[in-house]
Amino acid sequence: MKTAQTRAQRTKQVQSLAILAMFTAIIFLLTFTPLGLIDLPVIKATVLHVPVIIGSILLGPKKGAFLGGMFGLSSMIKNTLVPGLSSFVFSPFIPVPGLDRGSPWALFICFVPRILVGVSPWLVYALFKHLPGKRNAGVQTVSLVIAAVVGALTNTALVMGSIGVIFTEAYAAAQGIPADAITGFILGIVAANGIPEAIVAAVVTPAVCVPLIHALKLEKKAPAAAAAGQPA
Repeated sequence: MKTAQTRAQRTKQVQSLAILAMFTAIIFLLTFTPLGLIDLPVIKATVLHVPVIIGSILLGPKKGAFLGGMFGLSSMIKNTLVPGLSSFVFSPFIPVPGLDRGSPWALFICFVPRILVGVSPWLVYALFKHLPGKRNAGVQTVSLVIAAVVGALTNTALVMGSIGVIFTEAYAAAQGIPADAITGFILGIVAANGIPEAIVAAVVTPAVCVPLIHALKLEKKAPAAAAAGQPA
């Protein structure tokens, strides 16, 4: 019996690592194709949050955070190799306007919000799983949609909010606007980019997660495993 359990655990571990590797590959594939980072005049809109959100829900917060870190790494690489108007906020290798060097704060903006994108969707989905009441397909879909929207808004709000706080004057100068207008400008970007990104995540996440959860039997894991950051 113990041998069978050990074998089953190893199978689950291999399965989890395979899914993690697949989503990591998807993140980097999207990064270096036009599908992942869409170049806009003031910032790069992204769909890279979607595999992070899906991975978080399927694999738990630890592996979700890892995928978020890969999201941040790929974003830094892309902004370094193909710099845009605001790439200095995502790469410490791109000089800040008015300076001859980049800022280490770019690492914070590039990584911390993206890592949290790999945690927040799992927290929301786990909360719904522990709410009282019957759990059916409709409730599962709604919980996945809400988790996806929270994950997408975590990325947009924290990234743009951090830019507004850390790089107020430099970002305003790069955009050619007064520093006191930066709040309204950032809120406009949040609306223009954040809402479409949240909609994309809300549509794709349940479409991918529902069949995978059933196919991989992730809902049958014990609650203790879910709390430890394993598939649940």
